[in-house]
Amino acid sequence: MAIRPSLLQRGDTIGLVTPGSSLEPNVINARVQVLRDMGFTVVFGSHVYSHNGIIAATPQQRAEDIMNMFRDPSVKMILSTRGGTGVQTILPYLDFGVINNSPKIISGYSDTSVLLNSLYLYSNLITFHSLMLIDFRSETPAYNYDQFFKATSTLASSRIIENPPDIPLISLVPGNVTGPIVGGNMTSLVNTLGTPYEINTKGKILFLEETHTPATLIFRYLTQFLMAGKFQDCLGIIMGDCTNCPVSYNTSYADLINNLLVPLGKPLIINLATGHGYYKAAIPIGANVNLNSTDTVLTVLEPTVS
Repeated sequence: MAIRPSLLQRGDTIGLVTPGSSLEPNVINARVQVLRDMGFTVVFGSHVYSHNGIIAATPQQRAEDIMNMFRDPSVKMILSTRGGTGVQTILPYLDFGVINNSPKIISGYSDTSVLLNSLYLYSNLITFHSLMLIDFRSETPAYNYDQFFKATSTLASSRIIENPPDIPLISLVPGNVTGPIVGGNMTSLVNTLGTPYEINTKGKILFLEETHTPATLIFRYLTQFLMAGKFQDCLGIIMGDCTNCPVSYNTSYADLINNLLVPLGKPLIINLATGHGYYKAAIPIGANVNLNSTDTVLTVLEPTVS
């Protein structure tokens, strides 16, 4: 069983890091005020505000910010300011043993997916494919906050991950499987293939989502996962939103799922609202879930915090 981090409560300290691309200082400051208004204390990594072209700072500097948060006993949660790109470059500089001995909540999505899955892979830590700092704003729907705090601030023994009203989950291949859930952003995770941080899908339930990517690229990504055996190894598949993903050669994201994934015969649901979409379900990477694609129900089977 994966390690559960400690429960997040109002008044706790949140550590901010920028593991990939930089975020504008005025945006950071505005979002931090929202966290403070919620009752949290916020501390900053040394390179939260840094800017170095595509990435915020060197891989070593960004990794050290994360390690300092894990070493700081006052920090209860580590929150990415944003994803962007370049998160995978910090992975060789993380001390997974220290992280294993100092488990904390860590949340993000997009390029942060590679960090979340690597922490589960090497530190056996449940991580959270959920909100980043950039999402703490007045326009964020209540559903997103509800999902985030149910995952990080409640000790429920089980939790059904439900889409918002009027956005149904859809089953394409019926079945019923149970196992740890892994995954996240397709573009980011396909870049781990062939590296020491390659996503491990054997005996797992795999979920993927994407944004602003034409069907031609989605075809390449899904084909790469197939050729790497990731869909063959997994127990079941959950495909989330592909927000603003244009049709290419008269082929859509939905067409690719039907053509490439349905024939595998694995339990398969689509339309999960998470990641880059307006609505963001909180997915605990490494937690055991039940994917019942016969009844179209996704259930987290254990507490994700302790």
